[in-house]
Amino acid sequence: MNVSKYQTIGILTATLLVGSFGINGCTNLDDKVFGSLSSTDATLGAVTLDPTATLQGAYQALNPIANSQGRAYALEEHPSDEMMGPTRGTDWDDFGVWRKLHQHTWDSQHTEVLNAWNDLNTGAFRASQAVYAAGSNQTLVAQAKFLRGFFTSYIVDLFGRTPVRQVTDAADANPAVLSRQAASNFVISDLRAAFNGLPTYTTATANVATKEAAATMLAKMYLNRAVYNQDPKSPAGPYTFAKADMDSAVYFANQVISSAKFALTAKGKYFDNFHWDNDARSQELIFTIQNTATAQPGSVQNRYFMTEHYNQYIGAWNGFTTLADFYNSFEAADERRGASPSDLTPQTGMTAGFQVGQQYGAPAKGSTALVPLKDRSGNPLVFTPAVNIALANEVAGIRVIKYLPNPLTYNNPTNDYVLLRYADVLLMKAEAIARGGTDPQGQTAAGIVNSVRTTRGASTLSTVDLPAILAERGRELYWEGWRRSDQIRFGVFTNPVDQRPTKSPDTAVLFPFPQQAIDSNPNLQPQNAGY
Repeated sequence: MNVSKYQTIGILTATLLVGSFGINGCTNLDDKVFGSLSSTDATLGAVTLDPTATLQGAYQALNPIANSQGRAYALEEHPSDEMMGPTRGTDWDDFGVWRKLHQHTWDSQHTEVLNAWNDLNTGAFRASQAVYAAGSNQTLVAQAKFLRGFFTSYIVDLFGRTPVRQVTDAADANPAVLSRQAASNFVISDLRAAFNGLPTYTTATANVATKEAAATMLAKMYLNRAVYNQDPKSPAGPYTFAKADMDSAVYFANQVISSAKFALTAKGKYFDNFHWDNDARSQELIFTIQNTATAQPGSVQNRYFMTEHYNQYIGAWNGFTTLADFYNSFEAADERRGASPSDLTPQTGMTAGFQVGQQYGAPAKGSTALVPLKDRSGNPLVFTPAVNIALANEVAGIRVIKYLPNPLTYNNPTNDYVLLRYADVLLMKAEAIARGGTDPQGQTAAGIVNSVRTTRGASTLSTVDLPAILAERGRELYWEGWRRSDQIRFGVFTNPVDQRPTKSPDTAVLFPFPQQAIDSNPNLQPQNAGY
């Protein structure tokens, strides 16, 4: 069907709140191009959309994943064994928002559940608009399908069933809802189309969709397919991982590996992946949000402000911590546990990775000696491993610096935000092999995991089983927004952890639909089990 360069579609406003986005049915996963809408077919009238600008709007919808310590990022990290947000006197209570995430006591009114829902569904709908507006421009279509698949994969992962809206639906129509399995199949269809239509990665295109980015997402979807295909009556498993899915995960991981465009950062350079010049220093960045000196749409500032103490170099918010048990899972020589980068620590006293014990500040003028810091009461600023999530003092908890703050421009950080990274691809391949996948290249799970470990300065493991792979994914990818999904796939998400002493109900593996969404769209009923 021939379409004009500029498609005319209706603007949807309040309907985005209920999680509407465009796909074209659950039985036929091929996209169709629909005719233009008249001005009477949409709430605010029809407008002409420029294909390139519409696609850019879909890319911009990625930014909340990076530039907020809440939203989708918080839902993936706080409920896990990697992060908690303790209340410190009157600081960081926020009506228990952060505690509820870690302790698995959220409900359908939770602010960050609603924020994540709105962000992701807005992104998915913008991407559907971009698919439609692109018409016959297959390059734009492929990018838009990748983005739609990317956003929708988060919705499937976090919420299960997924609301759907065709771009041509009336603005007041209640979106239909796909089962989790049907929605995940749609994501795979979108990503496969993107994989076939996208150009290959270049060093200048880490911030746009590429064939390798689509392959990485496809590996993730196949690796998690057993979770998404699970009987809704037992969402926490046990899961049955089909060999065909594991073979597909291996296949798409190999597409990234065999491109020869990526490599692990050299030994001693792990934090170059998150440096303020990471776009130049790292060969691991597959898909990112670009931040520059003049524009930081995916600003990483919150990633160090949310954890550092008020009296440290950047004068931050003194909030989130990791768990002592998670910190203790690292060997002392593992560079991922901590480092003192030469362009950060001597100037600021701050270190990369995990911060525990006495903290230091910048040297006095004319000196090179770091200055021991004090807390607000004048006592030594010593971060302690022990922390009470409901009643913590200002020094409790081990802090984490993953993205390095530039000592001169930490308020305008140029670190590109990392959405997809090469080390993740390697560990996904190892897991797929361990779950029964066949690698035509003949690699083993042990060989892959140990190659990552030795590059990071850790010892080789004599046994690499599934628990070892989960632990390694934690050490490699901590605070990057994948831990909840990983723990669910490995069947340990509901297990007790520090400050959550009892096993959670199996229904905790899915978040509830926000009550506002259900009130706006009755098709979301019934609510997810447990809520």
